[in-house]
Amino acid sequence: MTPAVTTKNIVYRYSGSAVLKKVNLTVSQGAFFVIAGPNGSGKTTLLKILAGIFRAPGGDVAILGTPVQNYGKREFARVVAYVPQAIGDSFPFTVIQTALMGRTPHLGLLGIESGPDYRIAMDALVFTGLDHLAHRKLDQLSGGERQRVHIARAICQEPEILLLDEPTASLDPAHQIRIMDLMDRLRESRGMTVVMVSHDLNIAAMYADSILMLKEGEVVHRGKPGEVLVPDILEKTYGCKMMVDKNPAGPFPRVLPLPEKFS
Repeated sequence: MTPAVTTKNIVYRYSGSAVLKKVNLTVSQGAFFVIAGPNGSGKTTLLKILAGIFRAPGGDVAILGTPVQNYGKREFARVVAYVPQAIGDSFPFTVIQTALMGRTPHLGLLGIESGPDYRIAMDALVFTGLDHLAHRKLDQLSGGERQRVHIARAICQEPEILLLDEPTASLDPAHQIRIMDLMDRLRESRGMTVVMVSHDLNIAAMYADSILMLKEGEVVHRGKPGEVLVPDILEKTYGCKMMVDKNPAGPFPRVLPLPEKFS
């Protein structure tokens, strides 16, 4: 089967400084793939390259076997949906209006939604547990609810690949788990490939099929959670003492950064 995403020797620079240095990755179709690493390691830059927002001056990126530069804008938006970490909600759109924005790549020349578009949007709200808030304005929602609205909008694109930048950042534990369970259901019920940037190693351990660990723009390690989340790799990556043991909740590791006084 053709991989959902492949990169070969991706290089990217900001103001002359290398942010990504020959990054290679392969994401299988239907996988839950997490990109992790410390601040400034290039995680968001890599995700934006996969989303077609940034173009890497060196290396190759392919989506479902096709180079990203060969996609038209609308065609690409039917295949890949991107949910950034920070989304401005300053305009007083309702939940259903926001979800319908995801239908844009599928609309005709007049850009007018039809009955099927509304049904797809409502199905996305039902899937994300927001149908009862369809006519509520975004500024009247909690942070977790707003995040689910933007995921619903991405679902409305009917993509094959969903890219998310820190979707659980600044959310309380209950909302974090709701978002992650939602991502897992998308993968299982719709066969969607999920590629997510996350700082939370324990969440990554519970949900990811594979983890790519970055440091200073380079790949430190890639593999299953149990292969990547080990003390040697984590301490090399984050520069602090880490304790790793078996999580009592299941067959995946649990990571605990140790303060200096305990190391």
